[in-house]
Amino acid sequence: MRTLICSICCLFLFYWNITAQNSADCRTAIPVCADQPIMGIAGGTGDVDDFDPDVILQTGCLEKGSLVSANIEYNTSWFVFRAGTGGQVGFDIEALVSSGSTPTAEWDFAVYGPDVDCTSISNGTAQPIRCNYEVNDTNFTGLGINPESGQEGAASLTGSQNTYDEYLDVLPGEIYYILINNFADNFTGDPEPFMLTFTGNSVRDDQNTALDCTLRDEFLGLDIIACEGDDDITISALNSPAGADIANVEWTVDYEDDGVVDDTLTGSGDYGAELVVVSPNSGRYFASITTITGTPPTVSDDSGVLITFFGTPILDYVETLDTNLSIDPDQNNVEFFVEGNGDYEYAINNGPFQDESVFMNVPPGINTVIINDKNGCGITEPLEFLVVGYPKFFTPNGDGINDGWNILGIETLTNPVVFIFDRYGKLLKQLAPNSTWDGTFNGQQMPSTDYWFRFEYGEIEEGLLVAKTRKTHFTLKR
Repeated sequence: MRTLICSICCLFLFYWNITAQNSADCRTAIPVCADQPIMGIAGGTGDVDDFDPDVILQTGCLEKGSLVSANIEYNTSWFVFRAGTGGQVGFDIEALVSSGSTPTAEWDFAVYGPDVDCTSISNGTAQPIRCNYEVNDTNFTGLGINPESGQEGAASLTGSQNTYDEYLDVLPGEIYYILINNFADNFTGDPEPFMLTFTGNSVRDDQNTALDCTLRDEFLGLDIIACEGDDDITISALNSPAGADIANVEWTVDYEDDGVVDDTLTGSGDYGAELVVVSPNSGRYFASITTITGTPPTVSDDSGVLITFFGTPILDYVETLDTNLSIDPDQNNVEFFVEGNGDYEYAINNGPFQDESVFMNVPPGINTVIINDKNGCGITEPLEFLVVGYPKFFTPNGDGINDGWNILGIETLTNPVVFIFDRYGKLLKQLAPNSTWDGTFNGQQMPSTDYWFRFEYGEIEEGLLVAKTRKTHFTLKR
């Protein structure tokens, strides 16, 4: 077996010119393909906690356990693949010898997908669709059939000691993340090698197309979403097809993601092959590798990686919509405008969240809104806003219903004054907050038609956002 392992390793090293691949963070997961085994190595927990150890105690079958200093992440490695064809996909994770005569690592794994992102993985919203946390009594764990024992994969069952789960049934274009975890070296941080080999019917049919190998050419990984104030993000060109054939790396950035390169940046580490991106420098980052051998002369990730930092939502202003056609004169429609480019959801007056920033039938007076960034980058405290509403019509016929007209909700404003005009701009009435217009001018009843108004005011306190109605009209009906 060891001879076979060494042969495979040599073949892999010849093909890729690298010894091992590792990214300990989900957001910089390594794109992989099924045409060759992947030599991986896991050591440490990366730059960020993909799972907050104080919040996420369990995800799928992976758990923090009873050890206070333990974590769902131990010595981890993240990979991502995109299905090229539909069918059955599995994989073998084989423990390799790092020192001595036997492997010391005990590998666990979780698979997420299809089409989830690292934010939903890390906050526990997305749960693994395959997961194995069993004690390894062979050198293998994975999806499908254990090549050493012949044991078939089954749904995860704690205590079963079956280290294999069921195959995935994938569709073309679907994206999956694989977390590989070294439980045994939870507290040592020592790197441990493993071999990841893809299996399954679709891989046996054509290992070059079963997984989309073009994703590997996008070696900087999938686009990354982060929050302002997060730890720095390190992207690497070391996982490129150039392997060890790197003379130097040139980094560029398109901050606006508009197709125009804005700057050339200085990389770090050997060959300048790593780039540290600091919040809040959103942009699309590119790496161009000059090779030592010159065959090919350059290797580049033409699509780059788009890194977007989102911040806590900031409410800019609230607007009462002119399209308010509500029959009920006490109802108003408002829209919230937020600074920033996050993915927001809104809730007013302790109600449920909705994606739409427009709310219908908001009562006049002081209301509250809470805005949440769905990327997990922050949520506001309840923010007060004032809806100044007005009846769209009134009927001064003496029946006690809608006999008077004034703007609703202005009693909370400082020194509000309302001016009513006819269609020619003649001032008919000046109203204070506690008064109404009865539809007369100089004691004479005014005809049924539209009338115009404007109002002036001061805000009751600093920080109260007012949804303002512009000068507009209402209808007198008799």
